[in-house]
Amino acid sequence: MTTEQHPARRPRRHFSMIRTFVLADFVTLGNGFAGAGAILSAMQFLASGERGWLWLAFGLMPLALLLDFLDGRIARWRFKKSPLGADLDSLADVISFGMAPAALAFAVGMRGALDVAVLLYFVACGISRLARFNVTSAELADESGKVKYFEGTPIPTSLALVMVLAVATWNDRIGDTLLGGVWELGPVTLHPLVLLYLASGSAMISKTLRIPKI
Repeated sequence: MTTEQHPARRPRRHFSMIRTFVLADFVTLGNGFAGAGAILSAMQFLASGERGWLWLAFGLMPLALLLDFLDGRIARWRFKKSPLGADLDSLADVISFGMAPAALAFAVGMRGALDVAVLLYFVACGISRLARFNVTSAELADESGKVKYFEGTPIPTSLALVMVLAVATWNDRIGDTLLGGVWELGPVTLHPLVLLYLASGSAMISKTLRIPKI
């Protein structure tokens, strides 16, 4: 009886995924960390009532945007393509510019049933927007491989919503005195301010809006 011969196994390389990371990937992770930090800070504000946590969350959002801007520039500067780059960027953007703005809206007072439905719609639009871009980017690219325009508004434009929330917080118009007031619609409530999230989400998934890519 012959013994079955097995090919020699390669030694296991620990943390092999980390070894594939390039500098731009770490910058992208920084974007995701900033967005996750904003979400946790918003949760801490709800738990403690201390507005310093809310301001920390607002401050982390421009940092996320800066890192999102830098990762692509660094990737082109280093001339080394990351196998994980596009997926990392999309996942980080969902956290920083999808979930974080929604969490901040909830934290400052948009907690009615209709508010939550709109915020979930906004997050779903952000996820769909990024998925569509990943699928269609090759079709939209020119001869050099650069995408000339976005279909729908880019998800980082949600930072404008965060700026509105920051202004409302500065003017002490959050919670029970939330900017824009509240509408009582039978057994449910809706804060008109949340309609900005409805408009932003709808703009992200629009096929007719074409935004030039800088």
